[in-house]
Amino acid sequence: MEYISAPEAAKKWGISERRVQKLCEESRIPGVTRFSRLWLIPKNAEKPKDKRYKNDSMLGNS
Repeated sequence: MEYISAPEAAKKWGISERRVQKLCEESRIPGVTRFSRLWLIPKNAEKPKDKRYKNDSMLGNS
């Protein structure tokens, strides 16, 4: 399986690196693993839904 780093996932998903790290810490990304201080995220992993919003209309997506 191929992996990407948190900074690479952040760029791919259009969110901050810190947000990706929090998603990893909360086990919200399937298949994520930690190697020392580095988060390894499966290359084909999808960005988890943002639970801070009830629906997409709050994000401006109608």
